[in-house]
Amino acid sequence: MVSILNSSEASVSQRSNVVVRLIGWQILTFFFAFFLNNALVIYFDLQSVPATSTALTPRTSIQIMVYVLCFGWTAWMVMRDPNRSLRRDANSISNFNSYFVRGCFFSVLFIGLADATIAWIRVESLLPVLFNEYLASALLRANFVGPVVHGPLLLLGFVTALFTRTLGFIWLSLMIVGAELLIVISRFVFSYEQSLMGDLVRYWYAALFLFASAYTLLEEGHVRVDIAYAGMSQRNKARVNAYGALFLGMVTATTIFLICLWSKQSIVTSPVLNFEVSQTGTAGMYTKYQMAAFLLIFAITMQFQFVSQFFDAVADMKNEPGKRSPEPISH
Repeated sequence: MVSILNSSEASVSQRSNVVVRLIGWQILTFFFAFFLNNALVIYFDLQSVPATSTALTPRTSIQIMVYVLCFGWTAWMVMRDPNRSLRRDANSISNFNSYFVRGCFFSVLFIGLADATIAWIRVESLLPVLFNEYLASALLRANFVGPVVHGPLLLLGFVTALFTRTLGFIWLSLMIVGAELLIVISRFVFSYEQSLMGDLVRYWYAALFLFASAYTLLEEGHVRVDIAYAGMSQRNKARVNAYGALFLGMVTATTIFLICLWSKQSIVTSPVLNFEVSQTGTAGMYTKYQMAAFLLIFAITMQFQFVSQFFDAVADMKNEPGKRSPEPISH
C-alpha cells in the first residue's frame, strides 16, 4: 500500500512538473515566435496577423504556422523528457541568460570604444586624411557604420563571452569611470569638450543598468519591500516567488517586449531600422539606435530570468534538491 501511494505521489509530482515546464517554456517560445514574425513583417513585408482579414492567404499563413510550429516543438521537447527536473531547466535558462548578458556587455564595450574613436576622427575632420574618399564619405552615414562597423564588433562580443566567465560589467564600470575622468580633465584642464564624450558615458550607463538587471535578479540583489516575507516559512516564500514571477514579473516583461516590437513605428523597431542618431548628428556617436534596443534586451533577459526563478520557486515548494545559493553581488 505504501509503495502504491508513493508511486501515485510521484506520478502527480511528475505531471505537475510537466505543466510548470510547459508554462515557462511556452512563454519563452512566444517571445521567439513573435520576434521571428516581427522580422518577417519588416524584412519580407508580410502583413501582420492582427491586421489580416478573415480570409487566410499563403503569406499570412506563414506567420500562423510559425506560432504553431514553435509552440508544438516546445511542447514536444517538454513531453519527451517528463522526468527532467525543474532545477535542471532553471539552471539551463540561467546559464544561457548569463552568456547572453556577457555577450551584450562585451559588445557595447567594443562598440563604444570603436564608435567614439570614429566620432572623434569625424569631429576633427580627419576622415579624408586617414581614409580614401569612399570610406571617408561612408563613415559619415549611420546606415554604413551600423552594419559594417558595429555588426562585426557585436559578433566579437559574443565570441569573447564564450571564453570568459566574467559578466563584463566590472570592465564596463571601470570604462565608465575612465570616460567620466577624461571628460573632467579635458573640460577643466584643456578646455576641450565634444558631445561624443557625453554620448559614450550615456551609452555605457544605459547598458550597465539595463543589462545587469537580470543578473541582479539571479543573485537576489534587487530591493525587496518586505512587509511579511522575511517571517514566512521556506514553502510560503517559494509560493510568493512563484506567483510573483508568473503574474508580476513575466507580465511586466511581456508588456515591455510587445511595446518595443508591436509595429514598424514602435519605440525600438523604428530607431533600429533607421539607424537613428542623436540630435548632435555627425558630432556625436552613432549608437542611439542601439540604446533603443537596450530596452528590448532588458525585457528579454528579465523574462528569461523570471522563468528560471519560477521554475526554482516551484522546485522549492516541492523540496527538490539542488537549491542554488546566490553569490554576493560584490563578486
